[in-house]
Amino acid sequence: MKARELRRKYIDFFVGKGHQEINSAPVVPENDPTCLFTTAGMHPLVPYLSGENHPSGKRLVDCQKCIRTGDIDEVGDAVHLTFFEMLGNWSLGDYFKAEAIEYSFEFLTSPEWLDIPLDKLAVTVFEGDEDAPFDREAYDIWRQLGIPASRIAKRNKKDNWWGPAGQTGPCGPDTEMFYWTGAGEAPEVFEPENELWVEIWNDVFMQYHKQADGSYIPLAQKNVDTGMGLERVTAILQGKSSCYDTELFLPLFAKLDEIRGLAPPPERTASERIIADHVRAAVFISADGIAPGNVDQAYVLRRLLRRTIREANKIGLGETFLVQLAQVIIAGYQDMYPELVTNSARIREEFEHEEKQFATTLAKGTREFEKLIAAVPAELRKKIISGKKAFFLYETYGFPLELTEEMAAEHGFEVDREGFAKAYRQHQERSRQGAEQKFKGGLADASEQTANLHTATHLLQQALRRVLGDHIQQRGSNITAERLRFDFSHDEKISPETLNEVERLVNEIIERKLPVVCREMTVEEAQNDGAIGLFGDRYGDRVKVYSIGDFSKEICGGPHAANTGDLGRFKIKKEESSSRGVRRIKAVLIK
Repeated sequence: MKARELRRKYIDFFVGKGHQEINSAPVVPENDPTCLFTTAGMHPLVPYLSGENHPSGKRLVDCQKCIRTGDIDEVGDAVHLTFFEMLGNWSLGDYFKAEAIEYSFEFLTSPEWLDIPLDKLAVTVFEGDEDAPFDREAYDIWRQLGIPASRIAKRNKKDNWWGPAGQTGPCGPDTEMFYWTGAGEAPEVFEPENELWVEIWNDVFMQYHKQADGSYIPLAQKNVDTGMGLERVTAILQGKSSCYDTELFLPLFAKLDEIRGLAPPPERTASERIIADHVRAAVFISADGIAPGNVDQAYVLRRLLRRTIREANKIGLGETFLVQLAQVIIAGYQDMYPELVTNSARIREEFEHEEKQFATTLAKGTREFEKLIAAVPAELRKKIISGKKAFFLYETYGFPLELTEEMAAEHGFEVDREGFAKAYRQHQERSRQGAEQKFKGGLADASEQTANLHTATHLLQQALRRVLGDHIQQRGSNITAERLRFDFSHDEKISPETLNEVERLVNEIIERKLPVVCREMTVEEAQNDGAIGLFGDRYGDRVKVYSIGDFSKEICGGPHAANTGDLGRFKIKKEESSSRGVRRIKAVLIK
């Protein structure tokens, strides 16, 4: 079964069960300061899992674009991916465990759908602990459906508990489904540690809310959140040992062979897999409005592209290949994700610029790196590249720290990370000390302070459009309870006088004490009504439109104040470059 068919079958199955298909959210979270990227299907839906009404109803199904960078150094083997698609179905206070498990079982085993033999399946359930009891209900449902007791493993919170991604939020036990990939019959007794049993689906039962003190209280609204990795299940259904052996990657490898003028090899190298994975992830990040840069999502995008270029040099790929590979990805995914086509010109421009910029410095930087290596006495037992020298490679040649570490490891060296961070702070007054740990706070914070700052962001965007022009479009937003950060398209540094005018205009609207009104409507109605959208291709059939008097009207799903008079005084703290063609404003509200 091809990935396209699996994706469609999954969605059609749940639509037949009363679910509404919704579009994938962007890979850059709009209202979650705890994560740089959307890492799971649940992230865009957290407000609705917490009780807010979703415009499309209580039963949803989607295929969500996801980016995970925690295992980026492992990419190159047969299993790790940076970008992946997560199939998911959702119940927002509607059905619960019985229906969720029965739906999963039917989709997996019915001849009309995946037709997987029962003897190739096994499951896990939560064994219980001091916070929550053994999930007897899930266990009994699986037994009633025909799964023998020997194929049901009871596991602890580390293995069978989901969330929250932040310090607080919705969470609960889960049940995972496994498929036997080994030759012959599966063992009678299921042992999840056996690598031939591969997890293919996860049903999460969100019935608790983790509090700030670490305690758990029952949720007033019980939800179901499920996830099935498209790439992994496609490989399993095709009998492949790796998702890199499926049609999702074969066209990329074919283009690599074409560019090099080589016949397909019997097995793909780690470098080839890294190139295919990283370019695919980079295309989707870029399509959602991110340009290569030195902080946050822009830094990750730059790291992916530059690591790709270095791997390409290893296999003799030469220059000007990124756009050719990007075009293969866009062609393969354009039906499912039209934003790739909409933004194809910008993706091509950014990739060409980054490739040209980095290719001119890579050779020089590599020679400088080799000088550093050669200068270290061979008799030293522990070989270290100082943080100061690693920062020199970063500042002068554009080498991300991770690239220097990779090259160092190949020569048996380590890099002084702390020294690098110290040099970075001293030079640029900010430090990137781990992208995944950069932000603090709860997942999708909906506190009063955050709601006020989110509302202020609407006012800021409209003020920028009125002062600078309608070319201003959001390129990213990060909001905590302390401040807002807004990235937008603009090519020039903004003068202090212009910033003062933007700030004055926002405060004028605040002082008018305008109501913030939310209405649900179709996307077409919203556009006809003059609403602007933060991401043009992300919406489902119905959306929420927030209007602030006659000043601002936006499609949005975040928390908002009820009246601008609740905000306090708006103050711009900083304006700077985020990446090429993108500016960044940081601002606060002062009561």
